[in-house]
Amino acid sequence: MNTGGPTSGIDRARDNHSVVRDIWAAGDLYEPYVGRWSRLVATAFVEWLAAQDGGRWLDVGSGTGALASAIAAGAHPALVVGIDPSLPFIRHARSGLPDYRVVFAVGDGLALPAGGGAFERVVSGLVLNFFADPLVAVREMCRAAAPGGTVAAYVWDYAGRMQLMRYFWDAVVALDPAAEELDEARRFALCQPERLQALFEASGLSAVATSAIEVPTTFADFDDYWVPFLGGQGPAPGYVAALTEDRRTMLRERLRADLPASSDGSIALVARAWTVRGTA
Repeated sequence: MNTGGPTSGIDRARDNHSVVRDIWAAGDLYEPYVGRWSRLVATAFVEWLAAQDGGRWLDVGSGTGALASAIAAGAHPALVVGIDPSLPFIRHARSGLPDYRVVFAVGDGLALPAGGGAFERVVSGLVLNFFADPLVAVREMCRAAAPGGTVAAYVWDYAGRMQLMRYFWDAVVALDPAAEELDEARRFALCQPERLQALFEASGLSAVATSAIEVPTTFADFDDYWVPFLGGQGPAPGYVAALTEDRRTMLRERLRADLPASSDGSIALVARAWTVRGTA
């Protein structure tokens, strides 16, 4: 039952669809929210792939360029092509990665523009769960991969140790029980290793393997944690944007009480991502 009344966060989210549509429009707002942590995961992901032999890479859902940057820095690529449906994100990625080997373009992961077999590595970071049909997306990735090439992805462990989001949604649901349907752990059941493995195998990939990557996410103080949620980029910040001011204050103070702050005010959390790879 929704105990929040007509101005609860879930009602407002339903009214303006700001959460369900998952806004991705401003790279400078996304970076302090998740981008700074996704860059750490991207570096570890490239290392996990152990692919330092050059070749051509396709980054599906390239966002602000975190994974493309990690590829350029650690894999000696001949070419990296990043595609994303958000033109603002493409512009942000281009401005942040002036590398002649890396190009970004607007594109749809459910209908990749790449010809069949054009890339030795086809990868995707923090995107699979946002596709309306992840199986179509992975099959498109397979189509773009060269025979014997690698198809790989990673997603956040929303239900477990992606702690900055887990603390957030636990606090939200405690204050607004009807918002449980917006919790990314519930919305994105795909983000578990067993489901990722099954998805890749159903796409026809062989030698499918999964693993976990954990990175520290240490916030200097509470504001360093909270302020990025005010940027409106993604499901959780979208929920915050839909709240009335008084409910936003209630949520902020609930989080302030719940988060494990050290004596110096810093907040040390962990972010875990699940990875999956297979051979085309």
